[in-house]
Amino acid sequence: MFIAQQLRKKNIAEYLLYMWQIEDSIRAFGCSLSRIRREYIDRFDYTEEQKEEEADWFGNLIRMMNQEGCREKGHLQINKVVMQQLAELHAQLLQSPRYPFYNSEYYKVLPFIVELRNRGANTDENEVETCFNSLYGVMMLRLSKKPVTPATEHAVKEISTLVGMLNDYYLKDREEPLEF
Repeated sequence: MFIAQQLRKKNIAEYLLYMWQIEDSIRAFGCSLSRIRREYIDRFDYTEEQKEEEADWFGNLIRMMNQEGCREKGHLQINKVVMQQLAELHAQLLQSPRYPFYNSEYYKVLPFIVELRNRGANTDENEVETCFNSLYGVMMLRLSKKPVTPATEHAVKEISTLVGMLNDYYLKDREEPLEF
């Protein structure tokens, strides 16, 4: 909860990837709050009050995952909303002549997006979601200490640049709405 709150204010892209990781962590603990508390939360150097807040947060996430039918796979509605906001901003940036650097980076990344979509099973996802799925996949490979090919490293570097730009525009738009 504490990390999510900080990330949401500073970096919406990292926040979303973190929340996806939290969803997967909850699944790895069998959606069991007692296990999460015992095997995860208790390992942090938190006060008892902070541990209770964190446990409440996880409990709410578990409840939402059960209600929303994403106990086994998929994403919480709160995360889908963020993804939708990013996808809408992405479309606005591409349609506007005011953001040529974003457009330029998008066209560098587009071949990677097309390749990823051709390989993937989920053709319903938008381009931004394809980018996030690739970043998350590589993050999981690195966490499990599996190799990442040089071609994938290159693609992820370009995708990261585009997502970073989208993140910056998202934060600017929250402070003062962008003009399109």
